[in-house]
Amino acid sequence: MSQYRRARRPYDEEPENHERWLISYADFITLLFAFFVVMYAISVVNTGKYKVFSDALGDAFGGAGAAIVQNTEVQTTPQATPQAIRRRAMIVQEKVRMTKLAQDLLSTMAPLVKEGKVRVTQNSRGVSVEINASVLFDPGEAKLTEASREALQAVASLLKDDPHAVQVEGHTDNQPIRNIYASNWELSSIRAATVVRLFIESGVAPERLTAVGHASNQPVADNNDPIGRARNRRVAVTILSGVPDPETEIPTAAEAAPAPAAPQPAQ
Repeated sequence: MSQYRRARRPYDEEPENHERWLISYADFITLLFAFFVVMYAISVVNTGKYKVFSDALGDAFGGAGAAIVQNTEVQTTPQATPQAIRRRAMIVQEKVRMTKLAQDLLSTMAPLVKEGKVRVTQNSRGVSVEINASVLFDPGEAKLTEASREALQAVASLLKDDPHAVQVEGHTDNQPIRNIYASNWELSSIRAATVVRLFIESGVAPERLTAVGHASNQPVADNNDPIGRARNRRVAVTILSGVPDPETEIPTAAEAAPAPAAPQPAQ
């Protein structure tokens, strides 16, 4: 049997290939190139081609059509013009001046503020000093009391050298007037004019002053009860801002919430 045995051929080993790594390297470079191509394609979206492609996919799969294209453009905030920057600076400076004025008025009227008869507020329109009519006038009258003259003269001393325009507004409740005045229009207007006349006598320039009567048309409380009517009988002295800012409401800088004023039997 041994003579029939074939001699086993030795195993032919393949020669070792030292350049096999080039295949893996080439695959890696190809994948890396594809990755950057995809990233570039995502970052630069052709809106028209994207919509056509999206519509085609939607029709093919029975969808509703194209998807919403997201806006990939960077939104830039327009730069402020020099004029806008200067105006904003003027508004800020004016707010500072008006806040200082509100604080001075609040300090001057402090005793009446504590009694709830005077309210000092600041807003986008300017600074307002709201004085209960019982402090200034006898019921149904438009002549200032002696005590009220001192308080108003103190206010006038602050406004005398101030350049802002001043508007004085008279207000009443809704009760019919029963004296020499034909209606609440006359009473509110004459009360405002009386305060203006005192300011002029105290040195405030007449061209800065305006007197307005509102009668009962701008109530701040309910006219159905005596306490509300007492609050509605008032005179408001408003120092108008020289650079109004209509976009924003200035936070209250000096404000004291008034206690309910004692009701008066008449205006």
